[in-house]
Parts: sequence; structure tokens; C-alpha cells
Amino acid sequence: MMIVNLRAFLFLLLLVISSSIYAQLPPVFKGRDTAGISRDPRTRMYLSPTRILWKSDSSGTYVKDAHQLLKPGNGQAELVNKDLVTLKNDGVHQPGILLDFGKEIHGGIQLVTGLMANQKPLKVRIRFGESATEAMSDIDTLSGATNDHAIRDMIVELPWLGGMEFGNTGFRFVRIDLIDPGRELLLKEARAIFVYRDIPYKGSFHSSDERLNEIWATGAYTVHLNMQQYLWDGVKRDRLVWVGDMHPEVMTINSVFGYNEVVPQSLDLIRNVNPLPSWMNGISSYSMWWIRIQRDWFKYQGRRDYLEAQRGYLVDLLGHLISKINGNQEALDGNRFLDWPSSENKAAIHAGLQAMMIMTLQDGAELCRVLGEEKTAVRCDQAISRLKKHVPEIGDSKQAAALMAMAGLIPAKKANEYLKIGGTKNFSTFYGYYMLQAKAKAGDYQGAIDNIKEYWGGMLDLGATTFWEDFDLDWTKNAGRIDELVPAGKIDVHACYGAYCYKNLRHSLAHGWASGPTAWLTEHVLGIQVLEPGSKVIQVRPHLGDLTFAQGTFPTPHGLVTVKHTRLADGEIKTEIDAPEGVRIVR
Repeated sequence: MMIVNLRAFLFLLLLVISSSIYAQLPPVFKGRDTAGISRDPRTRMYLSPTRILWKSDSSGTYVKDAHQLLKPGNGQAELVNKDLVTLKNDGVHQPGILLDFGKEIHGGIQLVTGLMANQKPLKVRIRFGESATEAMSDIDTLSGATNDHAIRDMIVELPWLGGMEFGNTGFRFVRIDLIDPGRELLLKEARAIFVYRDIPYKGSFHSSDERLNEIWATGAYTVHLNMQQYLWDGVKRDRLVWVGDMHPEVMTINSVFGYNEVVPQSLDLIRNVNPLPSWMNGISSYSMWWIRIQRDWFKYQGRRDYLEAQRGYLVDLLGHLISKINGNQEALDGNRFLDWPSSENKAAIHAGLQAMMIMTLQDGAELCRVLGEEKTAVRCDQAISRLKKHVPEIGDSKQAAALMAMAGLIPAKKANEYLKIGGTKNFSTFYGYYMLQAKAKAGDYQGAIDNIKEYWGGMLDLGATTFWEDFDLDWTKNAGRIDELVPAGKIDVHACYGAYCYKNLRHSLAHGWASGPTAWLTEHVLGIQVLEPGSKVIQVRPHLGDLTFAQGTFPTPHGLVTVKHTRLADGEIKTEIDAPEGVRIVR
């Protein structure tokens, strides 16, 4: 009976959606089948550049009046031919300009031309870059610049007296070159097209430390950029649904935006394209992350109907995972992977997967009991008991140490002693979140705060406006900033560093998996811990470390929870909490 009702509900929902789409169509399309029509959930905004970072010519002969591009535009070509930028190619000098839009965005570029003497289309080269260096680079085998996933280096034609739009990538900088010899380009506007989901930042964080405030906001914005049609890894490269990498992103979404359709849509996509017994993205741990995300999503958002729709796949996946246990040890096949920096350390991978299996089966058992799948829950419990009898060596890996502490395989304080070695040395932008979680479990909140300021703050010191795919604090030594043309004698961070699939300029500088501190600061400094599904019961226990105050908001399905923590003269913390009806606060 329940299945019949569910089918009826889904059919009615489809009718409502179809009717909504039909109502939005212009009259000329009213007779069309809506099955092939979908609405883009994103919006577009046009941004003028904030500065001209470079010109090929400063004499005014080949590049004239470039500052006109900094003025607000309207996207409309005009006959008056006033306040235009002139680029002149005499066959010897190829003119070019480098524009800075002030902050990394996702989208493209709009170019509007003037009333040129020659009415034939003319060719320009457009190069997008997450760093100034990348926008100035050539695609070659030396610097790592690529057109993978998105074309960021292209030759296009511009019309006489018209406007065109190009590009679909992540960038902050754009270089434009007139490559047609013997031609003159009159350019009225060069505006960035910012494509994003227009959603409110419901969660917030503000403290006595401005560096922490900026880090929280940067992590939130990094994930926001990657909330496109689906939840991506990066807006320049890895514009894909990598479900393991989604976990820090989803925790950030829970802390900043609350419910958003991009999460279930992405989880469903990866489930549908990876039917069992295949692993999601070909990686066994990523199938485990899918279960862990489902548990956290249900805990924060409480969407029972969505969880119910996962019943069959969830139960079968848990059974598949249990079949990959040999005695007391995980025996997972497929791609055995935690993160890139640990990818060559077999001992660390085994230790991490052993811990992941325990945590995943715990989450799976919890969800199965919500769904009434007691038989599978008991199988998970039994498998966990077996797995806990084998405690692997950590393999000289902070990734493994963090996961083992989180899973209870080793004491958190023991793991933290290892995590402290060298400060943030051997941290990673992805698994750094779990290193911070392990430190919190050990009670080392101040140590975690210091790590956040040093490691993630190190990217900000180099000009980052979003967090990167990978980072090593050693990169900051004698380094130039990514928002400047690197001066002689300084190291070009983007062009020189990186490894594995993210070497040199291929390196993504807006990667959602690096947003962990945003969720962590909400969870542990503001002290907001969700105890019951749907955020119905929330525990508030702040850990300010050396902060004098911290305050913020947290989105729930019932409304915003507001907290403010102030350190008094005697060292005690005064806490003020405002919670909506339907949310019970425990201290």
C-alpha cells in the first residue's frame, strides 16, 4: 500500500513540475512536450573588471584607453562610438590586456564592440585564469595549463557593432589579445558573466579573530561556487560529482545554506550511474562516503521521504560492503583511495579503509533502524564488532591517524600527538577537515584553531579568494601572490607546485573539498552539534580557545538558531541562544 501511495505521490509531483515549466513557456511553445525542457536553477550577473593588471603596450599606440573597461556597462552596442578601448594590431605588435575581476567566479565573458571601419568579423584570443599567471599562459607540456573539463583558452570571432558571450569555467582573470594582423578592435565593454545559485547565506560566523572570520567566509563561498547544476569539485577542473569529495561540501552546505536541492540531486545522480556492484567513481571509499553523507544529510535536514527513496540501494550497498570483510579486516577492491597525498601509502590506506568501514557501517545501521531494516542493522553491528578487533598501524599518515581516532580504533589523544608533529606539515585540503575533527575529539580545540589560521590562512596570504585543491605551507616561502604577475626572484606558486592530477597550472584554485574549516568552526567554536534528525535537538557547547567572543547563526528546517558566546573577565563563557519553535536546545 505504501509503495502504491509513493508512486501516486511521485506522479502528482511530476505533474506539478511539468505544469510549472509549461506555465513559464512563451505562448509560441505552449504545444510542446515539456519532457525535453528543464529550468536552469542558476542566475547570471554581469561584473565589470576591478583593474587592468597588464597591457602589452603603455604608449597608447596599440592599447589605448583601457581604463574605459572599468566603467559600469549595459551590454548594449551603440552607434555613438564613445569611450571605447582601442586595440591595434599592425602585424608586428599583437595587443593584449589582462583584466582582474577581483574575486574568483564561475561563468564567462561578455564582449561588446563598437562601430569599426572594417565590418568583417575579427579574431581575438581569450584566456581565463584562476591566477594571473594562468591567464597569461600557453597550453603546453611545461606549465600544465589545459583546456580539460572547460575551454579556458580559445580563439573566437567578434562581430562589427555587436555583443558576444564566451566561456564556461572558473576564473578571476581574463586576458584578451587581438590576433588578426592589420586590424583594429574597438571594445566598449568586457564584463564577466557570473553564473551561480542565488541563495541566501543563512549560516554565519563572526569572532574576535578576523582571520578566522575570513576563512569561514572563504570556505562558504568556495562551496557556493561549486553548487552549479550539480555539486562539483571545482569550477575550472573536476567539474564532476565526486561523491567522497562531497562530504566536506555537504557539511558546509548544512552549516551555511541549509537544505538545497543540489545535494540530493547529486547523490541520486552518482547512485544511478553506478549500479551495484560497481563502486561510486570506481572508488570503494567513495561508496562509503555516499552512506556517510546520507546519514549526515538526514540528521541535519530530516527528509524522511528522501531517505525512504534510498532504502533498496542502501541495504544492498551495506550488504556489498560487509561481503568485503575478510576475517576482522577490510578487503575492499576497486580503487583503494583516501586522498591524493596518501595514495601511495598502502599501510595508511588499509588503516583508513578499516576505520571508514566501521564508521560507514555505524551510519548504515543508524539509517536502517530509522527505516525499520533491523536485519541489516544487526548485520552491520556484527561486522563492526569484528572490524574493531583489528587495529592497523597508522602508516606514518595523518590521514589514517585522523580516521582511526574518529572511528575509535585508537584513542583520540594518541592520534592528536601524531597530528601535532610538524604543525600542519602533511595536512591536505580534503582530509584536513578530518584531522581537525580528530583534534576536536581529543579536546585540542586551540590546536585546531591554530592549524586553521596557519594552513588555510596561508592560501589567503597568497591572494586566494577561494580554497585550493591542494596546499603545502612550504609553498609560501619566497612565493609571489596569485593575484599579481610574479616578480623576478619570486616563486610562481600556481605554475611551479602541485602533484598527481593537479600539477602546475592544472591545479584547481577553487575546490569545494577544502571548505572543512567552515563546517568545523560552526560545529566546534560556535559549538553547534545536531543530536536528532531534522535538527530537532541541538547541543550548544562552545570552545572559544583564545577568542574573546564568537557569534553566528545556524540554519535548521525550522528556522535559524542564533548563538553568541562572550568570554567574561573571570574567564567564564556567557552564552546567549535564540532558537525557533521546533528546536530544543541542550547545553
